[in-house]
Amino acid sequence: MRRTELGLWIAVAVVLAGLAVPWFLWGSGTVVASLPVWLWWHVGWMGLASIVFWVFTRRAWGIGIDRTGPDSSATPPGAADGTRKTNSRGESP
Repeated sequence: MRRTELGLWIAVAVVLAGLAVPWFLWGSGTVVASLPVWLWWHVGWMGLASIVFWVFTRRAWGIGIDRTGPDSSATPPGAADGTRKTNSRGESP
């Protein structure tokens, strides 16, 4: 399941990147609302890309990252003995 989802997100990223530049509008002199149509394409595409990235961060952030690597068993300094250092507000540095 995760492999299929990873493949789908890769395909979405390739399509978003591939159509970010409106190559099919090159040479077009069409103007809509006093702006060239290629500029409207860019504005709309960036809006779509923003929405897709937001969905990605909510559903699949971290997909494809191996959590069982050699450093996965390492504990942060001070975590094992409870002596983790904090600043005056109680936050870790």
